[in-house]
Amino acid sequence: MPVTEFSAPNKRRIQSVLRRMAALLVALVMSVTFAGAASTPAYAETTLEKLERAKQERERTQEQRENAEQAVDSLKITQNSLLGQLSALNDDLDQVSTNLAQIESDIIAKEAQIVNTRAELEEAILTEQTQYEDMKVRIRAMYENSLNNGYLSMLLSSKSYTDFLNRTDYIEQINRYDQKMLAEYKESRRRVEETQARLETELASLNVLRNEAVQEQQRVTELVEATQSRATAYADQISDAEATIDALENMINKQDKSIVALQKQYEEELALSRLAAQSAWRDISQVNFEEGDRKLLANLIYCEAGGEPYEGQVAVGAVVINRVLSSRYPNTVVGVIYQNKQFSPVASGRLALALTNDSATSKCYQAADEAMSGVTNVGQCVYFRTPIEGLTGIRIGGHIFY
Repeated sequence: MPVTEFSAPNKRRIQSVLRRMAALLVALVMSVTFAGAASTPAYAETTLEKLERAKQERERTQEQRENAEQAVDSLKITQNSLLGQLSALNDDLDQVSTNLAQIESDIIAKEAQIVNTRAELEEAILTEQTQYEDMKVRIRAMYENSLNNGYLSMLLSSKSYTDFLNRTDYIEQINRYDQKMLAEYKESRRRVEETQARLETELASLNVLRNEAVQEQQRVTELVEATQSRATAYADQISDAEATIDALENMINKQDKSIVALQKQYEEELALSRLAAQSAWRDISQVNFEEGDRKLLANLIYCEAGGEPYEGQVAVGAVVINRVLSSRYPNTVVGVIYQNKQFSPVASGRLALALTNDSATSKCYQAADEAMSGVTNVGQCVYFRTPIEGLTGIRIGGHIFY
């Protein structure tokens, strides 16, 4: 059979039909393969990524709060133990202070007793000396004045034997009395001296007890101060930990609100993704590319997939062109790329910087040319992202296209 030649317009139409048939076939296969898959806008960090990251951050914050609460519980246990020790130490300090006060009182009383005893001793010594001097005076008088008024004169002047005996007994009684009184005064002095010695010994013992009590008071006081300091430190730590818990609780509340907002946004984008799969598609021949589209697309590919293999760069360009072809997205390259919150390099300013420097490589330009000519290695995929668990699609380099 002879080969039929087609005119150029006919060739373009046939090629367009073939591309559309191939695209429809790929779309049919993908609709079965990726049914129920999560949809995410095609930019560096998708809403789903943000949602997952927010949930992970929320879990970390919750874990930090739980750890802080456990720390507070532990700190309170230690603090209560310290407060118990502090209470016991304060009781000990009160007891030591009471004992010290009693010892001080006993010392004062003992010193007063010693003063009184010393006075008694001085009086006893004086009495003994007086008695001794009186005896000497009487003895001297008896012997030195015996011819006149002494004891001998008294005896010689006796009128009878009986009188003599009586006088002799009288003199003897006087002598015995003097000896008795002298002995009593000596005994009294001895007792006072013993009392004084005993009191001074007791005073010395009390002074030892006082020194020990003072040392014990100082030791317990230092323990009280150290324990009080530790308890205060723990109270400060508890206060700081509770403040941290409050801050974490506020953070969790904010994160919960953020998660709710991201969940809502993700659900909206998921609905848009499903609508896009069911939307009407234009043919590449119906697209009128504007001046600058090639540079814009090449630099976006550079920002999104500059480190990816060439097939991944073509795939990113195909996602952009697929959106241009879908009725659910703007019908220009500029409109798709600059659609609100779709490509993070736009929001971050990376794309603007890349355009200023024309950072796109020759491979990025080649990938943009292929995508703008209608070439797609990802069918009608309008999304791509880094792989996550549960998401299936066409894996090229570090992205999954769906």
